[in-house]
Amino acid sequence: MYWIGYDIGSSSVKAALVSDADGSEVARVQYPKKEMPIDSPQPGWGEQDPDLWWEQVRLATAELLKMPGIDPKAIRGIGISYQMHGLVVVDASLRPLRPSIIWCDSRAVGAGEKLLDLAGEEACRERLLNGPGNFTLSKLVWVRDNQPDVFSQIHKIMLPGDYIALRFSGNATTTASGLSEGIMWDFRDDQPAGWLLEKAGISPDLLPEIVPTFGVQATLSEAGARETGLPEGIPILYRAGDQPNNALSLDVMQPGDVAATGGTSGVVYAVTDATRTREMNRVNNFAHVNHTRKAPRIGKLLCINGTGIQYSWMQQQVSPNASYPEMNQLASEIPVGCQGLRIYPFGNGAERMLGNARVGARIQGLNFNTHTRSHLYRAALEGIAFSFVYGMEIMAADGVGLGRIKAGNDNLFRARTFAETIATLTGATIQMVATTGAVGAARAAAVAAGAFGSMSEATATDKVQLEYAPLAGKEPYREAYADWKNELNNILKQHKP
Repeated sequence: MYWIGYDIGSSSVKAALVSDADGSEVARVQYPKKEMPIDSPQPGWGEQDPDLWWEQVRLATAELLKMPGIDPKAIRGIGISYQMHGLVVVDASLRPLRPSIIWCDSRAVGAGEKLLDLAGEEACRERLLNGPGNFTLSKLVWVRDNQPDVFSQIHKIMLPGDYIALRFSGNATTTASGLSEGIMWDFRDDQPAGWLLEKAGISPDLLPEIVPTFGVQATLSEAGARETGLPEGIPILYRAGDQPNNALSLDVMQPGDVAATGGTSGVVYAVTDATRTREMNRVNNFAHVNHTRKAPRIGKLLCINGTGIQYSWMQQQVSPNASYPEMNQLASEIPVGCQGLRIYPFGNGAERMLGNARVGARIQGLNFNTHTRSHLYRAALEGIAFSFVYGMEIMAADGVGLGRIKAGNDNLFRARTFAETIATLTGATIQMVATTGAVGAARAAAVAAGAFGSMSEATATDKVQLEYAPLAGKEPYREAYADWKNELNNILKQHKP
């Protein structure tokens, strides 16, 4: 018997089967094999056809079901992870009225700022734990103000994962966790933020039915079964945005647990039981997958745009023939602090944790008689690691306790220089575990059905591939970070409005 999980990304859809016996991964596929296109009708816009996601779901499912020994009738339930913050609008026949405005689209920034003024910063902080920002509700306001013909036909609004669940089941539903990422959930009243929708001029009737994050959300319809080859009637048991789901995949579920990723951008996702924030303009706060009113679990999310993309730039521009392991090895041969060389990796747009300042990437202290490409590699890794630590300090000041840090299997955390710098400065041990969002979603479905008692039990077969403990000689790291941070503060003073 199996559980099936999907991860609906903007670049691809991943699907995975896990075993009913022990939660181990049985098979995994990805569609398309190359990245899905993102349409950009204007600079700063990002759109995708929701039915493009569904087509990839169908193709991925078909490939899984063709694998030897896989009987579709042995699949017991479905879990869904999805790209966060997107807006899908459907008409009365539950068909999309326009392409989805996805996470990387920035058109609604102005709408979010106006909504913050209408709602009041204190109310947003106390009840939403966030400003409206460029999230789902603000994107809906943009549609109302700029595409009234489309807006007048909207029957329901939903997030990307909600639309996939709709195609499976025929039912329009969402979750409290999903509404919180769209900035439409009132944590104080534990219900949709009707007062905010009223101020935005949006009818609460546009919200779908709310279903639990874990539990029977809907069942696979005849049409969904016909299109996917899965058995009619099997339940959809779990749904969450990709960052909460990534944390769940790593069994990051309790206060003090932290998940980190170091891909093109860097993300720190920390779980806390505090339903308050002082840093809503620099850190996002969402209902974690196991959040309840009686036992709050808030996922504090900090994103750093310029992380892996900087190291990739370094490879392409400095040593296009060098592999990442070669770069990492050369970096490890250079002393901590790189003999005064400092790199600031903020060249991928405005950084929210820096107050949306566009400080740009910078290389400082370069000495032609001292520094080599090995110094550049280490300074690049240190600069990214220092950015993570800087962000974690913001989160710690906002009430987050840093216990263990778990990371997925990505390039940056395979670089010992990078990981040990973070571990030494934060005092936290970092464990790198090989898992994926689709596998996590499948396991979560199994937990929701009672096949496993907890995510810890469902992830018991996962192995820690690498572990980094804080080093004894902390002082060189502290000095290098203090110098880097002091100069960053000087840079930020120059960018104050």
